[in-house]
Amino acid sequence: MALRIIFMGTPDFSVPTLNALYKAGHDIVCCYTQPPRPAGRRGLELKPSPVQMAAEALGIDVRHPTSLKDAVEQERFAALNADVAVVVAYGLLLPEAILQAPKHGCFNGHASLLPRWRGAAPIQRAIMAGDQETGVMIMKMDVGLDTGPVALTGRTDITPKTTAGSLHDELSELGAELMVDAMAQLEAGQLQLVEQSADGIEYASKISKAETRINWTKSAEEVQRHIMGLSPFPGAWCEMELGGKTQRVKILEAETHSLSGDTGAVLSDDLVIACKIKSVRLTKLQKAGSKTMLSQEFLLGNSLSIGAQLV
Repeated sequence: MALRIIFMGTPDFSVPTLNALYKAGHDIVCCYTQPPRPAGRRGLELKPSPVQMAAEALGIDVRHPTSLKDAVEQERFAALNADVAVVVAYGLLLPEAILQAPKHGCFNGHASLLPRWRGAAPIQRAIMAGDQETGVMIMKMDVGLDTGPVALTGRTDITPKTTAGSLHDELSELGAELMVDAMAQLEAGQLQLVEQSADGIEYASKISKAETRINWTKSAEEVQRHIMGLSPFPGAWCEMELGGKTQRVKILEAETHSLSGDTGAVLSDDLVIACKIKSVRLTKLQKAGSKTMLSQEFLLGNSLSIGAQLV
């Protein structure tokens, strides 16, 4: 028999899990997602979340309350008589009344190897910290922040070429596969839960605007991880003198290099930039209001002389 599932998610990351559960034959009785947000140049249009659009395409009822703390909203949730709720990047805290309403509770697909990187930005933080491995864990939720017992784990490597964008897509698909497996085991009464370790706890705080600017006084490895961990969004950036004026440029990809020189200086005609220790070569860039370009294309229309300073 199929499970009666309430699905709770909002961004693109959540959509593969919703689609996979539907394809597996489960009864998705309702989708909860964040309310439509203003969009367009003037913000006059309301754009539904990716999960809302995916759910409506499947003919699934959608709800988007601004809070789940209200008793009436909690009663509406409980009245769905779900076997389980599946939560993937929903964006709202779940009160205890919501956590306890489904027969088997709520299960979350979290993009890290818990207890490392609990919180809002586990994908970016794993890359920026230099982790060599990350993954997805299926966890039964409790009232804490990503503190519940773990059911299943999937792992993947982080390489120097891994960006937050590429890792996001990989973990999104991996999480969908794991969640389908977890729900099959739950349905069969075979799902086992293991408490998280009390060691190695790290919190993945939300990325702030203040930390997106590149700090060339760090080592090449740190700068490169910073760039890759913020690519493509929100994007690490610096300022360059281009066409006689200072312009803000996002650096979306880079690789470490062995050259050394004055911190922040251009060291070669192929965009090698000095860091405190060694250097990085910028390989993908984007000026404000322009398209993303590989370094060769960028240099065709933008001259940066050797010795020029990036800040």
